[in-house]
Order: sequence, then C-alpha cells, then structure tokens
Amino acid sequence: MRKCGIIPWATAFVLGIFLMGLICANAQNASQSTQKQAANAQSAAPLTLEPKAIEILKATSGRLAAAQTMSFTAVETFESLSRQGAPLVYANKFEVTMHRPNKLKVILAGDGPVSEFYDDGKTVMAFSPAENLVAITDAQPTIDATLESVFHSAAIYFPFTDIIVADPYGDMASGLKHAYYVGQSKILGGVTTDIVAFAGNGIFAEIWVGTEDKLPRGIHAIYLDDPDHLRHNLIFSDWQIEPAVTDDAFTSSAAASAKHMPFAHPNAQPGPGARPPTKNSPPQSQ
Repeated sequence: MRKCGIIPWATAFVLGIFLMGLICANAQNASQSTQKQAANAQSAAPLTLEPKAIEILKATSGRLAAAQTMSFTAVETFESLSRQGAPLVYANKFEVTMHRPNKLKVILAGDGPVSEFYDDGKTVMAFSPAENLVAITDAQPTIDATLESVFHSAAIYFPFTDIIVADPYGDMASGLKHAYYVGQSKILGGVTTDIVAFAGNGIFAEIWVGTEDKLPRGIHAIYLDDPDHLRHNLIFSDWQIEPAVTDDAFTSSAAASAKHMPFAHPNAQPGPGARPPTKNSPPQSQ
C-alpha cells in the first residue's frame, strides 16, 4: 500500500485557491439565482406604496426635519461615461453643517479643486480657495429657497439636498409611484438599517435608514430618463443632531476678502448633447 506523502506547499496553495474559487463561484451562482427569483417576484407584484416603506420614509424625514441644527459627512460617488463608453467613477466628500431656517455651510473636497459654500442667512458665498475667487449673492429667507436660487442662477447643486430641505417626505410624496421594503443590513455605518426602494419624479432610489435613530446611512439612485442608467451613491457618516453651532461657522473671512467674480452659471452655453436640468434632477456631469 502506498504511503500518503505530504503535499508540497505550492501545490497545496494552488489547490486551496482552486477550491476557494469553486466555493466563491457556487456562492455567487446561488446569490444570483436568489436575486433573480426575488426580482421576478418583485416584477410580478403590482407597484404599490407599501405601508411599512412609507412609514420608514416618513420617520427619517421627520427626524431630519425636526433638527434645528445638524452636521454630517456625505461621500458621493457617481459615474460618467469614458471615451470607451464604459463608466468611470468619481468621488466627492461633503462636510455639512446647518442651522434652520437659513444657515448652511458645505465644504467640498473631491476629485477636483476644494470649494466652500457659506450661507449665514444674509449673504451666500461660493469660494474657491485655490484660485482665491469668491462669488457673492444675497441669501434667501430659508435654506430651501437659497438652494433653489443658487441652482438656477449658478448651477450649484448638492446631492444631499433632498435630506436637508424643510420637509423631505413632503417634497417626494406628490411624485412617488411606488415604495417597498427590501430588508435589513448591518453594513453601512456599523448599525442595523432598514432598506427601502422607491421611485418617482424620474428617479429610482434605494435608501438605508438606521432602524433605531432613523438617520439615512446610504442612498443609491438612478435617473430613469438617463439612457445609460449611470449610478449615483451617497454614504453618510458622522451624524450630529442638535450640536451647538455658532453663527461664525457660516461665514469665512478668507472667502469675504477673496477676489470677487460674478455669481452666475459656469457654462453660459450648454455643451453639445447637454440636457437642461429639471426640478428633480441635477445638471449633467461635465
């Protein structure tokens, strides 16, 4: 009878990789099969506004709307088509502080120059530190009104706008076509979240909401009129509800003393093939 020899370590390593590949492939196939079955079940079900999904959307809206002051970090990733036609991914990081009804600060660090946005309730400043340029205009009575004003006048848009308006659920409710409960996750933010998928106003979105604190931890969105179905994602962290915030947080002496430039749309003439933004969709990425 042959004695069983010791398998050389290199052979064992390759064998281990091979077995791991088989395990992963089988797991992936099982996962894809489960996802396909779930998708088929969802497609067969009528599009409705499920009470549990609406309850979660209203709960997170109420928690955010009730906060007089709050701060958070939002990391955005979004796709833009490459020259080869496949999507590239870009990222931005927003440090946000707000005080209702009319004060907002947004510090943007992304795959491009840093920019700063200040609204102290009287004056709005959009500041580019690298160029030492600032655009200044009058603030509106509320954060909502200021955000709408700067969007139309200067194409300034923040991807988290929908969660800092005065009534997040009220803004989406009139156009909501369907909403359903997906399940729970314990990945985003290190907390248990409830996942809701919903569609309306030309957007399909999925949101992760903290089961206990009702704060959004992530949003995944696709604009349905986009033929490429490019994906937009937001991950939220560092939530602070009702922090102590002083008025000087919403202004900047460096911005105020920078060289002034017009507060206007950066592209007076749209590029070839550009689509004009609608109320419910941001401008195209350039």
